Amino acid sequence: MAEDDRRRGVGAVGAEDVAAQAGVSPSTVSRCFASPHQVRPETRARVLAAADRLGYRPSRIARSLALGRTGTLGLIVPDIANPFFAEIAKAVQARARRKGYAVFLADTDEHADDEYELALTLARQVDGLLLVSPRMDESRLVEVVRQVPSVAVNRSVPGVPSVVAPSEDGLRQAVAHLHALGHRHLALILGARNSWSSEQRGHAVRYAAKQLDLKVTEFGPHEPKFHMGAQVADLALAAEATAVVAHNDLMALGVLARLAERGVRVPDDVSVVGADDTLLATVATPALTSVRIPLATFGERAVDLMLRRLDDPDSTPHQSVLTSELIVRRSTGPVLRKEP
Repeated sequence: MAEDDRRRGVGAVGAEDVAAQAGVSPSTVSRCFASPHQVRPETRARVLAAADRLGYRPSRIARSLALGRTGTLGLIVPDIANPFFAEIAKAVQARARRKGYAVFLADTDEHADDEYELALTLARQVDGLLLVSPRMDESRLVEVVRQVPSVAVNRSVPGVPSVVAPSEDGLRQAVAHLHALGHRHLALILGARNSWSSEQRGHAVRYAAKQLDLKVTEFGPHEPKFHMGAQVADLALAAEATAVVAHNDLMALGVLARLAERGVRVPDDVSVVGADDTLLATVATPALTSVRIPLATFGERAVDLMLRRLDDPDSTPHQSVLTSELIVRRSTGPVLRKEP
């Protein structure tokens, strides 16, 4: 069959065709794609050139069998409806696809027990697990890690590769921003009870407020959802806080909605700050001041760490640390001075 015919798709190009062109055995062609480090560089270059000329693409299934892998990764998130997790999931799928992997996605609806069971189930079906903001306790998490290569996203776990974005910088900027606007009493809305990021964010706000001698009234822990923000808004008003710092943008939007219902002006009467800087922050009314986390980078780094783990299981677990920053929008403003 002529080479032009092959390029037009007339007939399937197999490893045998590439082997004939490159002057090697079909098994050498397979090794070039499945285990390239086992083939001499000059031979590999000859095989790849022949494959390119013929338009040969190795079967994903064949490659997976050669590597002893499934070619799939498991991704577990607490709530896919939350834009924070949706953006990470999208980035994970895009990166994994470029690396030749498919992704199985599971949503636990913030239930730690379901998360544990899902992790054990997926562990038997995938090459590795990406656990985003895992809610299960550390002992269960360690058990899962023993069964399947795992990467933790948005949680730091000793001995487990992880990607984290500590919120200290962004939230310290947020508290300093509110202080500069004249606020002296903040309402802090905490996230889920078993959330590592909620613990970290709460600590960051408390510490920054203490440094600036600000009063903090805390509410929670709460499920990090819209309706909880709306519920806490009434409590924050009753506490006479002039600014609200919410665990995430969803809760902050709940606060904005409830304040609007009660005729409370934002930011004239109360300022509101969210976290994660999802798309919702930019379309809110008013646009939401938020602590930006690089969500796409979260997902990409997680996949890269996983593939490194799969290629070198004995490597020292690596932690990738990202940065956060405050993005100021219209939901924060100066405290209005009351007339004497």
